[in-house]
Order: sequence, then C-alpha cells, then structure tokens
Amino acid sequence: MDHSTSLLRLIFLALGAALVLLVLHSTFRLDTSSSTTTSSLFDDDDAAAVSSSCTRFAPWGCSSRRIKKPKLAPAASHETDVPRHPLDPLTVAEINRARELLRAHPPFASSPSSLFVHSLDLDEPDKPVVQSWRKGADDPLPPRRAVAVVRFRGDAFVLAIDLAGGTVVPLPVPASGYPTMTMDEQASLCTAPFGDPEFNATVRRRGVRLSDVACLPISPGWYGPAEENRRLIKAQCFSAEGTANFYMRPIEGLTVLIDMDTREVLHISDRGAGIPIPSAANTDYRYRKSADAAEEGQDEAEFQKVRAPSMEPAATAGAGVELVDGHTVRWGGWELHIKADARAGMVVSRAGVQDPATGARREVLYKGMASELFVPYMDPSEAWYFKTYMDAGEYGFGLQAMPLVPLNDCPRHARYIDGVFVAADGRPYVRQNMICVFERYTGDVAWRHSESPITGMDIRESRPKVTLVARMVASVANYDYIMDWEFQMDGLIRIKVGLSGILMVKGTAYSHLNQARENEDMHGTLLSENVIGVIHDHYVTFRLDMDVDGADNSFVRVEMARQETAPGASPRKSYLKATRRVAQTERDAQVRLKLYDPAEFHVVNPAKKTRVGNPVGYKVVPAGTAASLLDPEDPPQKRGAFTNNQIWVTPYNKSEEWAGGLFVYQSRGEDTLATWSERDRPIENKDLVLWYTLGFHHIPCQEDFPIMPTVSSSFDLKPVNFFESNPILKQRPTNEDDLPICAATKA
Repeated sequence: MDHSTSLLRLIFLALGAALVLLVLHSTFRLDTSSSTTTSSLFDDDDAAAVSSSCTRFAPWGCSSRRIKKPKLAPAASHETDVPRHPLDPLTVAEINRARELLRAHPPFASSPSSLFVHSLDLDEPDKPVVQSWRKGADDPLPPRRAVAVVRFRGDAFVLAIDLAGGTVVPLPVPASGYPTMTMDEQASLCTAPFGDPEFNATVRRRGVRLSDVACLPISPGWYGPAEENRRLIKAQCFSAEGTANFYMRPIEGLTVLIDMDTREVLHISDRGAGIPIPSAANTDYRYRKSADAAEEGQDEAEFQKVRAPSMEPAATAGAGVELVDGHTVRWGGWELHIKADARAGMVVSRAGVQDPATGARREVLYKGMASELFVPYMDPSEAWYFKTYMDAGEYGFGLQAMPLVPLNDCPRHARYIDGVFVAADGRPYVRQNMICVFERYTGDVAWRHSESPITGMDIRESRPKVTLVARMVASVANYDYIMDWEFQMDGLIRIKVGLSGILMVKGTAYSHLNQARENEDMHGTLLSENVIGVIHDHYVTFRLDMDVDGADNSFVRVEMARQETAPGASPRKSYLKATRRVAQTERDAQVRLKLYDPAEFHVVNPAKKTRVGNPVGYKVVPAGTAASLLDPEDPPQKRGAFTNNQIWVTPYNKSEEWAGGLFVYQSRGEDTLATWSERDRPIENKDLVLWYTLGFHHIPCQEDFPIMPTVSSSFDLKPVNFFESNPILKQRPTNEDDLPICAATKA
C-alpha cells in the first residue's frame, strides 16, 4: 500500500513538473533544442540547426550564423558561348580571362584572396564602331574589353581590362560612396547579427526563437560625416514562425548597425518594447497541390480556376519571334539587341524598325535601360528614416532578378535569355531564364473602322494589336518589379513597370483604429491587427540614348496654350495653339509635368525630313506618374536628385550611365544626373540622351495585405512624323487559318 502511494505521488510530481515546464516554454519561448511543439519556417529549432536552409530566401532573410552560399546555376551550360555581336555580354571564357588578369595585376597579385569583384561587365565599344559593324566573316568583332569594379584591402578600384592584349589600366574612382554590394556579402550580412550575444539576448527578450528569425540587410543611405569612412549596413529582423511571408511579422523597432567589412555589430537599437509580433494567420501565399495541400489544410476548391489564355503561333505561321545568336531579336519589322545586366537588369540596344514604304531599317534607340531606382519610405522614426533604397546602385537590379516562371510569368511560346554574372571571387555563374521574349495578343485592337450605312459602303476593317514583349522581373527582397519593353507594329515602344510582391510593414500595438490617438500620424494605414503599411514612393529613372534616324538629334518642347480669337473673327472665343521651342541647352530641356501647362516632348532629327517637310522624330508620351514631394535638401532627396524632374536631356557621354552615380552606396549625391546637368551643356543637334522618371506614390490599403496586386504604369516612345503614313496600313487582318488548331490529348 505504501509503495503504491509513493508511486502515485511520483507520477503526480512528474506530471506537475512537465506542466510547469510547458507553461514556462509557452510564456517565455525558451530556446530549447528539443522542442517540437511549434512550426518553424526553417524546419529545425535552433539557429545553428538551420544553416542548411537559410539559402531559401538567399540573399534575403537568412536566419543562421553559418550560411551556405546562394545556389547558383553552374556556368557549364554557357562555357562554349562566344560573342557574336559587339554588344554581347561577357562570356564565361571572357570572365575567367578577366579574373586571371585581375588576380595577376599588382597590387592584387600579392594576395588574390583579398580581392573582391563587385562588378565585371563589357566595356562597350564606341558608338561609331558598333554602328559601322556588319555581321559577316569580313567584318570581325571589335576588340573585346571589360570594366571591373573591385575592392582590395578596403580600397575600391575601377579598372579597364583589354581581354586580348592582357593589359589592366586604372580608371578614376568616385570621390564618395562605395560599389554595389555583391550577392555573397548580401547573403553573409543577413547572418551577421547572430554572432552577437547581445542581439541574440534581445531577440529572446522579444519572445522570438532564434530559429524563427529572418534578417534583411538594409542600405543606410547617407546622413552626415559620422557615417563616412567605413562601409555600414543595417539589419532588421522578422519572425518566420508559421509562414513563408515573414515580412508580415516584423520584430518592430529592432535595428542592428553592422560594419560590412568586419561583420562586427556596432550598435543595437530596440525601440519596439510592447509591440507584439503580428500573427502569422492567413499570411502565407504559397500554392500547394494535392497531397501537400491536404496536409496543410488547403482546400483546392478555395482557389479560383482562371485560365491564362495566350496567343499560340500556328505551326505554319513561321517563327514569330526570332532570337538570333542568343541576343538579337527580330519581329514585325523590329530588330533589337537584348542582354542581361547585373545592375540595370535588362538592356535594350540598337532598336530599329523597318520602314514599310522603303524596306530600309531605321534606327530609333541606341540603348535603353533602367538607370536607377529610388524608393523612400515616409516614416521619419528611428527604425525607418534611413529606408530610402536605391535598388540598382546599392543591391544590383539585375542581381536580384530571379528565374521567370513559365506559363505564369511568360506564355508557353516565350523564348528565354540567361544572365551570366560574376560572384565576389570573380567566377562566373548563370541566372537562368532571366529574360523572356514573346509575342502578345490580349484582344486589343490596333486600328479599326466601319462605315455607316448612310454612306452606302459596306466596309468593316479591323487589325488586332499584336506586340513583341521583352520582360524581366527583379525580386528586391519584398518587392517584385516587372519590367516590360513592348514593341508595336505602328512603331511605338511602350516601357512599363509593374509593382508586385509584398509590402514592407511596420509593427504596432494597435489592433483597431479606435485605439489610435486623435490625429495621430501613423505614417501609413492599419492593414491588419498590429500591422501598418507605411507610405512610400517608387521612382524608376530610365536612360534612353535616342538615335532617331541618326545620332544628331534635337529636343523640341511643343507647348500648348489657349489662344483668344480676334473680336468678330469667329463664333469661337478661343482655341488651342501649339508652339515649337527647340532646346538649346540642358536647362531648356528639364521638364516637370503639369496638367494645366501641357506640352509634347519630341526628339527630332533636323537633318531628315518627310516628303512634306516635317523633321522626323519620336515623342515621349507620359502616362500616370508621380513627383517627389521631399525637401530638396533632405539627404535622401539630395542623393535622389535625379527625380527632381520627370525629363532631362543631356549630351551623350559614355561615362554618364547611372543617374545616381557610379558608386551609390553611402554616396553624398554629388555625382548624379542633377549635378551633371548643372553644366548646362549645348544639346541642339547633338547626340542626345533622354532621361525619363516613372513615379508611384503608394498609400497602402487592406487589399495590399498580405500580398499586393500588381500596379503598373508606363510611358511611350511614339513616332511623330517618322513615317510617311501609318505603318498599320501594311498589316493584314487575322484569319482563321492563322490560328493554332488545338486538340485534346488522348488518354
């Protein structure tokens, strides 16, 4: 009897102890490696145990102290590539050759392991050389050269490399700023905070397991001399427990300042005490099929079944889009060169169109690309003021491009172009399926006309709007940028930017607006319990080297104004009058768009006229856009001063490619498009570069939670007196025989 009583007491004591431990674990989130009661995105329970999975979001959101390098496609698939066009990107063999030359160049040869390659790109031949080149055995490619930006023992170098001759020549280095971050260091810096005991203790105090923490490297901008003379980065972290969408679960107010070169944690700021981690419920966005869906409680019937129709070329209709030598695209009278670029993303060059009247190929655009992006968030608080990203110059817009998803990002018949980039050690790697090129028909009409019965003519004519699209998508942490270059049969080029992905949100103690103080500035919108979507802007500045029927062009502002009629001259009192003004210098061509001060903006070739005497040209046609409202002396706006105008025009200068400067990271803003234009150089009848900034104001709303619908805007380059008549006259209508015949596959 006594033995039985003792045994019962032991059992009850053991159960009681287990219950106490369970309560403590739930309350304080003890970091015990044996716990399996909660689900972690990273699968295992301690930061050290998840090193094998932190590349899942590489280079973003890594959670481990020990990180694997991001998985990169091997370069073997492109090892035999050779350049076939003067503007073709560096091949795998050329990158390897450049690496050899750099590592043998003094002072790098003394310690090649201390050399870090931040960029290695084709040094494009001079424009006249490219324009005079013709494909063929009798006209070999111009000498191939590269330009490298490297760091060695803390110093930055810009170097010109003659790949054939083997020479390496130093070039001028910008006075301030640092090179674009490499993918390797972006991934490595995600994990740097975990090496600091104070950071780990802070995370635990916030009630988050280290195994659930995902951190992002955030460029700090520039806010004064105290931030100079060392490369700095800030990290902010999230809880990935229970969802892939860790962006919706910020550890609000926790900011870590890190020395990029030593990975040392310099300062930890935690202003988020009392702010809970938002719930993971209903934030995951992944689609799972069959068994996976059932296991996760996902009902297939919950998903809307909407097919995405695409225009499939008929088997007898010809090639449709021709992709020649890997980079030259021909379609519908257009011919252009497309390549991937680590910084710009996608570069379109030598865009010319066939004149339907003469059959001659006519140049329109020598080179076009996204030069810089500026994304300032509108929250001046300690944990947010510095979030003023420049995605191209700081992170590399092309480096952030992910492989496109067939049938969803691009239609079935799309052709794909890979990107060949360079890791920090100078070795090449491949970003597969980075760009897609396809023919698109969305049911729109290019032109139509029907005659009224009162004319007695039975006429119904219509032409479908079929276009060529070149697309890439850059996933810069939470945001996805969909970049489209669209070419039409009537000679128009439409450049469109789509914003998608996931918001960067702020944690809050509020679960309902009735908890906020009257007139409180939350700097955004309460989207869900404990989640604020912060107001922000997006600006994408495009560099467009226009060569309209030749290199020497002029910029013409066609101003529209009300003209009063003379008394008694007409029943009308007023009409609209257009006045042409040719810009003489850069200042004349700086444009801030105004709805009640309208104008057209033409790039014309004054030496080429139509048969009736008009100068041939193209015009920039803005669509929906936005302008920066920040103070011009605000440090972020000084660095982003290239957004002060929607249009700039500069004389061609090969070194002026990046609107924010060559070195953007921690730059002061003294080497931007705005500073170049202060020289007010002559631009009439010169080789011109037109810069256009496409802008978005984003005030988040609940429909942006937990993922955002794509929002798009665009602008056009439209022919204006370029052709003698409308090229659509040469386009025939579509018939039944042109369409594919589809049949169900027999089981």
